[in-house]
Amino acid sequence: MNWYGFFSVLRREMKRFWSIKRQTILGPLLETFLYISVFGAALGSRIDTLDGHSYINYIIPGLLLMAIAMNSYANNSASLLQQKMMHAIDDQLTSPVSNTSLLAAFTLGGFFRASIITCIAFVTASFLTDLPVVYPLLTIVSLAACGLFFASVGVLVGLLAKSFDNISFYQIFIIQPLIFLGGIFYSTSLLSGPFQTLTHINPIFYMINTVRHGMLGTSDVNPWISLPVIILAAMAVVTVNLILFKKGYRLRG
Repeated sequence: MNWYGFFSVLRREMKRFWSIKRQTILGPLLETFLYISVFGAALGSRIDTLDGHSYINYIIPGLLLMAIAMNSYANNSASLLQQKMMHAIDDQLTSPVSNTSLLAAFTLGGFFRASIITCIAFVTASFLTDLPVVYPLLTIVSLAACGLFFASVGVLVGLLAKSFDNISFYQIFIIQPLIFLGGIFYSTSLLSGPFQTLTHINPIFYMINTVRHGMLGTSDVNPWISLPVIILAAMAVVTVNLILFKKGYRLRG
């Protein structure tokens, strides 16, 4: 691990998204705030409680999960593909910076961006409602594990993608539908049998409920089983990325 090279690439990744923070930070933050305001105010006035919690409190854990998932994926996939298309990564590959250091820097760049947005969204939500955090450590660990998973998926897609259309396809047609159908805005207790089964097949359903248990103390699944699975899934994607980076697979545009 070349620590100097790692921090150099990580600093470049962070400066990249911070230099256009209105697009990379303020835009996603506004989107999350609108979800909380519109759904919390519009549906919250019609839905008194859901699983014993106010509706706005019920949806916030899922929205925080969506913020860290979508932004970590979008940042890393776009950044890596851009580096490949501009052939800027060629200089990094011929430098003393190891491929392991490059992978760590690319992965953490999007993870830190998504973490900043999620933290600001949490603080903003705390001003809008009396937001409980029953298990703070579980909340932090579960969000971090989910963020690392999607950051690694973003690196993997950026590595395999040949155009920005490929990145958009995975985001629009796979990740985003799975998140919205994972129980952000509703409880599975409201669904009939077949739809409950389909929801339980969705892996993001378990991520959302693990974060929800950390914040609200209740969920539709056992978080002490789902959290280790999430961590193992994140480690699996990291391992795949590490193998591909060491082989130099599709690192050159």
